[in-house]
Amino acid sequence: MSTAGDDTEAIPADAIAILDHGFVRLDAAMADDLSVVNGARVSFARRKDELDDSDAGLVKFLMRDRHGSPFEHNAFRFHIRCPIFVAREWFRHRIGSFNEFSMRYAKATDDFYVPAASDVRTQVGKPGAYSFQPVDAELAERTRAALTEAYDRAYATYEELVEAGVARELARAVMPVGAYTQFYWTVNARALMNFISLRNAEFAQLEIRRYAEAVESFFAEKMPITYAAFIENDRTAP
Repeated sequence: MSTAGDDTEAIPADAIAILDHGFVRLDAAMADDLSVVNGARVSFARRKDELDDSDAGLVKFLMRDRHGSPFEHNAFRFHIRCPIFVAREWFRHRIGSFNEFSMRYAKATDDFYVPAASDVRTQVGKPGAYSFQPVDAELAERTRAALTEAYDRAYATYEELVEAGVARELARAVMPVGAYTQFYWTVNARALMNFISLRNAEFAQLEIRRYAEAVESFFAEKMPITYAAFIENDRTAP
């Protein structure tokens, strides 16, 4: 599929590219390790302007003993472009704020997710205990071709309906969940660690895990002491 030509569809220079048409970028952040330290020390009417060695120990203690509220005094604002089915999983994480692209008001994208051949997989096992294995090369290419054909047909129908005068809010009903959407997500570090612990994990769906890996890299960069404590605590959010 081609890009629709709207500037908002392009991958920004400061973003991490994900899948075939997606990205994650950190739009803004009010987040550092000092926010955790001061959030905790205010209980004793103390405040610091700079971190010292004792603060790493405090952050580790807060993480280990699950004193979670000091990790909430910060904010990350992400700009994300992903397939609709990934966004629907993402929005299950309700501690955060979301604003999403709307096909009621803007023309639908003609970018759709077609997995790389190596990412086409089969599902093995019982519900709740699935494992996934690659399919053979012929089935992988047949899957990719079938998805592309279905996307082309769906988007052509969408365009035909809009051109005939059908409102976009109704014509969008033909769009498959493999279509790309985009949204802004604002979240604090505590909720972000919960997201990372669940979505950048062995049993998370491959597609959202790729996004969670990118989100995690931004978190590690902005709050390295908190991130180190998170890893030391077996990636368990406080």
